[in-house]
Amino acid sequence: MIQHITIVGVGLIGGSFALALREAGHTAEIVGVGRNPQTLARAVERGIIDSWHTSIAEAVSKTDLVLLATPVGALDAVFKAMAPALGNDAIVTDAGSVKQSVINSARQWLPRLENFVPAHPIAGTEHSGVEAGFSTLFRDKRLILTPINETSPQASSVVENLWQATGAVVEHMDPAHHDAVFAATSHMPHMLAFSLVETLYRMDKESPLLHHTGGGFADYTRIASSDPVMWRDVCLNNRDALLQALEKFTAGLDTLVQAIDEKDADTLEQLFTTAKETRDSRVVPADRIKAGQQK
Repeated sequence: MIQHITIVGVGLIGGSFALALREAGHTAEIVGVGRNPQTLARAVERGIIDSWHTSIAEAVSKTDLVLLATPVGALDAVFKAMAPALGNDAIVTDAGSVKQSVINSARQWLPRLENFVPAHPIAGTEHSGVEAGFSTLFRDKRLILTPINETSPQASSVVENLWQATGAVVEHMDPAHHDAVFAATSHMPHMLAFSLVETLYRMDKESPLLHHTGGGFADYTRIASSDPVMWRDVCLNNRDALLQALEKFTAGLDTLVQAIDEKDADTLEQLFTTAKETRDSRVVPADRIKAGQQK
């Protein structure tokens, strides 16, 4: 069924999706869309795409499936630009880490919501751009589908099968629940990493200290090297859920500050013990997400 795929944004996610499908033996023609011809030409050289357009409307006019792999803040304009050119049977999916704002944009612009399948691959690195993609990015990683009421089972099945071909483990989730969950488990940790590094940057200007950081600091703050534009858009598009998560974190941090200030050894030890036991027993390593391997 899927003989022509259009990927809008051939960076880490879009490029890895294409490379994974090729490794799985998928024979669809893959067309990339972007603003920079040099970047798109490099994607052809890497074997990510077969051809490219800088015009979204031209790229999607004869496609079977469109994957939107741009920052979520750009999706409203992308939906608007491509909607008039989409064929009646063209399936549209996305890879954004926020779902409700993307769905709202789709409702405003897409003519056939039955062919819209919102999705979110729970995979990534701190790197971005056309050189960042690799074929195993999604292998044994979760892929969350958040179909809306209008989404047809057929369109949902097509998208699910494609992601399974990349090696992803597909799960389904309500869009609102998705945004609340990932505000706490993904978006907030990125905010904390960005904030910590920026705080130390300001402290470093007063008294040099960043050259004294070790492996633990590097591990914890790795995600602060992520794309600032992408995460700016996540903050703005998942504002309410993210603020709720940050408020709860702030309350926990206040408890920690108070315990240190009052030299409350019992509270500190209990807090650290709870955190360690939870991390050890309930946080599933990425290489154990595959069905049947979770604790």
